[in-house]
Amino acid sequence: MVARITDMNESRIATYRAQLIDALSALDRSDARGASGQKTVELDQQAVGRLSRMDALQNQAMAKATGARRAAQRTRILAALARIDEDEFGLCEDCGEDIPTGRLDLDPCVTKCVSCASG
Repeated sequence: MVARITDMNESRIATYRAQLIDALSALDRSDARGASGQKTVELDQQAVGRLSRMDALQNQAMAKATGARRAAQRTRILAALARIDEDEFGLCEDCGEDIPTGRLDLDPCVTKCVSCASG
């Protein structure tokens, strides 16, 4: 196994874990609020005009896209939590070098150091 980041301590890891868990909770709350927007649009010809139906379909599509983005973020967060549990958090998945803590502070889900991320 690659050596741990020198300035990564248990307290800092606990802080990252708490941030990730809070982010998961926020996603759950957003999912609950956005669920109604993803329901099937009823196309009642008598009750709603054509433009209203088109607007409803567009709103449904946007709600589904937002849900997909939340699902992708949830996957990233769960992967970061798994890396913490596996003692691989803060290590670049490509080269194995340390990911700077400043980069992790901005987004604890990052998986690559700056060099590997920039290509």
